[in-house]
Amino acid sequence: MTPDHLKSALGSGLLSFPVTHFDADGNFACDSYQKHIEWLAGYDAPVLFAAGGTGEFFSLQQDEIAPIVAAAKESSGETAIVSGCGYGTEIAISIGQSAQKAGADGLLVLPHYLIDAPQEGLFNHIKSICDAVDIGVMIYNRDNSQFEVDTVARLCDACPNLVGFKDGSGDIGKMRQVTAKMGDRLTYLGGMPTAELFAEAYLGVGFTTYSSAVFNFVPALANRFYTALRSGDHETCETILNDFFFPFMKLPDSRKGYAVSAIKAGVRLAGFDAGAVRAPLDDLSKEEEGVLLKIMETAA
Repeated sequence: MTPDHLKSALGSGLLSFPVTHFDADGNFACDSYQKHIEWLAGYDAPVLFAAGGTGEFFSLQQDEIAPIVAAAKESSGETAIVSGCGYGTEIAISIGQSAQKAGADGLLVLPHYLIDAPQEGLFNHIKSICDAVDIGVMIYNRDNSQFEVDTVARLCDACPNLVGFKDGSGDIGKMRQVTAKMGDRLTYLGGMPTAELFAEAYLGVGFTTYSSAVFNFVPALANRFYTALRSGDHETCETILNDFFFPFMKLPDSRKGYAVSAIKAGVRLAGFDAGAVRAPLDDLSKEEEGVLLKIMETAA
């Protein structure tokens, strides 16, 4: 898939980040993962992100990422696969190149590790990754990796294969500046935790899609919400928010790391043997899983 084709695919529908499945010993569980990917690919999501944030990228060894990407690509049918990519520049380049060899259609550059960086450093970081691969690349604007509007503009000029800008900062004012200045040069993706809670606000500033974590275990509901959002059906959006998302958000908000742990619990409750999260995260308690199951029943 060319970068331009990926850009079009990103803007054509709902996106999601499959969790990474682990066995009882904590190793990548390929068979279970591929069954989950096949199931998700049967719903309306033109792009899935393998080994992304919800896929515990931060807990994976570098040499685990390419096999995860290859497994996703093998089982995703026509659905494009984007790989997580990150840490320092040299590591990110290595991950990106190995992901491309494994079949990834693109890269999402997660925030670099630990330290803050100046805008010139962020520019060089993204440009070095873009220069090292032939596939499309997306910025993930959040945490210690937040880009000024002029830096994004410079990157658009310098990197033909930069195709997307994903935001997890929640700075709607700055995001409007980004979309106004860059126009259709990029595809804009909402990337706040439980993105549906912010989707209407982001749509208003030009972010036409977002990554749905709950698509992992209630894909039909996630598609229903996205369809209602894009058609301007505010009544349906409010019904789904009140019945499902507002109750669900209490679980991720209850303890650090649950934005991933609650999603993985949902995948297990949906019938997939996804295994536990890796340390330093921890899993939901049995009582919390019971609460989540009741919430999931509202999506049936």
